[in-house]
Amino acid sequence: MKQSISVIFGLAFIGIGVLHFLRPDSFLAIMPEWIPFHLFGVYASGVVEIVGGIGLLIPRYRKIAGWTLLALLIVVFPANINMAINEIQLPGRDPFPTWALWARLPFQFVLMYIVWWAAIKKS
Repeated sequence: MKQSISVIFGLAFIGIGVLHFLRPDSFLAIMPEWIPFHLFGVYASGVVEIVGGIGLLIPRYRKIAGWTLLALLIVVFPANINMAINEIQLPGRDPFPTWALWARLPFQFVLMYIVWWAAIKKS
């Protein structure tokens, strides 16, 4: 089960990481004003997602990838908060209902738990 979840999440993180380069405007739109170097941050987080996703696919690197992705999920959380508080919509997409913007926040902790369980927790 952990192997399957690691593969699914690995591929998902790789895909989302690639989107940081293909559609940076979506990620730039949700970044809080107080964070400097927005474009660099979008690209850097994309690299971390891609590398972390690859790490989840390789059992030897799964644990370090899990810790790295946990750190990333914590670091990007202010952007999710900013998106909810300011009801920011992503460019070129259908609007999210306000409740969905807020529902994303606790879901981030669910993602953190799944990454921890699949990649870090000892069996």
